[in-house]
Amino acid sequence: MTKMLNRRKFLSQSGLVGAGVIATNLLSKSSLSQVKAPAIITSDRERPKIPYGVASGDISQEGIVIWSKSERPSRIIVEYAVDESFRQAKKIVGSVVSSTTDYTGKIYLSNLPKDQDIFYRVFFQDIDNSKILSEPVIGYFRTPPKKGKDIFFAWSGDTAGQGWGINLDWGGMKIYQTISQLNPDFFIHCGDYIYADNPIESEVKLKNGEIWRNLTTEETSKVAETLTEFRGRYIYNLLDENVRNFNAKIPQIVQWDDHETTNNWYPTEQLLNDDRYTVKNVDLLASRAKQAFFEYTPIRHGKNEPKRIYRSINYSPSLDIFLVDLRSYRGVNSANRQPRLSEETNYFGGQQLRWLQQQLLASKATWKVISSDMPIGLIVRDGKSAFEAMANGDGEPLGRELEMVELLRFIKQNNLKNIVWLTADVHYAAVHYYNPNKAQFQDFNPFWEFVTGPLHAGSFGTNQLDNTFGIEVKFQSFPPEQNFPPTEGYQHFGTVNIDGVTEVMTVQQRNLLGDILYTVELQPEV
Repeated sequence: MTKMLNRRKFLSQSGLVGAGVIATNLLSKSSLSQVKAPAIITSDRERPKIPYGVASGDISQEGIVIWSKSERPSRIIVEYAVDESFRQAKKIVGSVVSSTTDYTGKIYLSNLPKDQDIFYRVFFQDIDNSKILSEPVIGYFRTPPKKGKDIFFAWSGDTAGQGWGINLDWGGMKIYQTISQLNPDFFIHCGDYIYADNPIESEVKLKNGEIWRNLTTEETSKVAETLTEFRGRYIYNLLDENVRNFNAKIPQIVQWDDHETTNNWYPTEQLLNDDRYTVKNVDLLASRAKQAFFEYTPIRHGKNEPKRIYRSINYSPSLDIFLVDLRSYRGVNSANRQPRLSEETNYFGGQQLRWLQQQLLASKATWKVISSDMPIGLIVRDGKSAFEAMANGDGEPLGRELEMVELLRFIKQNNLKNIVWLTADVHYAAVHYYNPNKAQFQDFNPFWEFVTGPLHAGSFGTNQLDNTFGIEVKFQSFPPEQNFPPTEGYQHFGTVNIDGVTEVMTVQQRNLLGDILYTVELQPEV
């Protein structure tokens, strides 16, 4: 009980103040006296600073990534303990952060006790005088549980899109506070973590005559092209107090989609008809975008492929998570009607598709969650004659749908059970059941797909359905008009609870206030 009280105390008392300057008082004032950096007395001007807080991510049975950023060359240090007083804290000394990574740094914590509250604090150490440390910034997470304990997590996507930025008069990106108050074990961000291609203007006139006022920065005034501009998009989101508080309390598991680079992009694309861009080569933009993505998110770098986004998270005996990247390996957005698999039909791409098949086959977890940056049976177009997503209209599988045929057939042939898809992307909430009895292609087992969002962006809906895989709509929540502002409330996220005893999965769709809009209980197959 004491541990839970400590956690509640931490979550209720933590708070950050100021726009762009992070306070160190995440705990009570009495606790803060116990966690001061063991530094020599010096002026604040001489100390490194932590301007944008801390974050954690890629939490698994193996460990967790701790992220932060300084404003100068300095060495990142993390101390962590099982109580907020930091008695018997362990220290991990990391590398020196430099301009090469925009002074961002990560440390990986491993060999952590299971099902345990962990409090951590980040310092940056002066590289010329090791006794000079920044003030600490404190974060929290709970390690994955042993079998028999409940798991509760949330997911969504799409942050600061369509020019809806940080409106301080409205309360900023309020949905992050809503999710944080539910205290999920972790959060999956399904992509569009930033909108590099959507400039943020200082004012937007709403239909009711009111003015939406955005916090603005130089980097968000135009589409991102330079590495500095891409980095500035991530920094912009960190100016929001709700986001910083969220990052300090909730571990994130992140992936990307298109807007981290530019709308509907694919490798080899040239932006010949977009006058906003002086850099026309999308591969160059994507390279810069991916560097900023890895610098500013708490994603773990792979050993053999340090910039690979698709990966698996072994969270517990009840849950494995597989994050896919449907952006980096796709073919050209086309009419999507090719009759056979080829480079043109790449969506997962051959290597990633084989990886996913083998990961699913090897998984011993009860539930296998595939986190996708795009939905399966919703038609998402790219202009009048091309398709952005997999679906291409009713009928037999063609084009990119052929990779899904390969995957679904593999799952059925190997009798793989309890596979659930989570995604975002389309800026409305929906629940889909894929029924082979109503499909054009029928050689697969039925499964569920849960779509939600946006977190903080314009809301849209709905997309045309594609009957190839027998999609049935069980629930939808969408606005009456396109690009509805966040003030109208059509912002969504989902939550998942896996019962520790029965392993029943309860999936819920929620709105901006956290109200439950839809619930379904999924019984685990044995």
